[in-house]
Amino acid sequence: MSSIGIYMEGGGPSKSSGRAALRQGMEQFLISVKQRAREASWQWKFACWGGRDATFDRFRRAVQDGEHAVAILLIDAEGPVTQPVLQHLKSRDPHWDLRLTKEKMVHLMIQTMETWIVADVDALANYYGQGFRDAALPQRNDLETEPKASVVTALHNATRKTRKGPYHKIHHASDLLKRLAPHTVRKRCRSCDRLFEILEHALP
Repeated sequence: MSSIGIYMEGGGPSKSSGRAALRQGMEQFLISVKQRAREASWQWKFACWGGRDATFDRFRRAVQDGEHAVAILLIDAEGPVTQPVLQHLKSRDPHWDLRLTKEKMVHLMIQTMETWIVADVDALANYYGQGFRDAALPQRNDLETEPKASVVTALHNATRKTRKGPYHKIHHASDLLKRLAPHTVRKRCRSCDRLFEILEHALP
């Protein structure tokens, strides 16, 4: 049976509930692809592995062992991306063994996962409610040119006066991911659109 395996950075320590919550949030965001996989009788595996190195190591072993027909590494870019994704990783993470890794396997949340979150202003407004300041968020259409620090600061400023309090990655990210409209995020984040396209084209 064919399978898709997605290995995502984040979620905190292995014994924390953060990994399960992040996985649930991102799986909901990718629900259209997951449903297509099930309809095609493909197995679906999505796992969050905490730290960046640990995530890559588990992904690398899956590729080496041929565990999946489609293996995906989903990580933060951690900064501007000015070259192909594999070259970016060679510069950013030179200690990684990328010999078995192909360009279409690597997907960068440019420049950080929060970039995808701020792309859907309506989802943020509905989640945070009274006190939310959409004017504090980046206004540019191409969010992938927005520096990571600016995204984090903008999200904090937009949410700090709400009842839920300022954005907190562990407490809020999973719920927000479940509410994001993929088509909205894809329009403002090319990296997100690329992930959906490659997953959709891989399925029969």
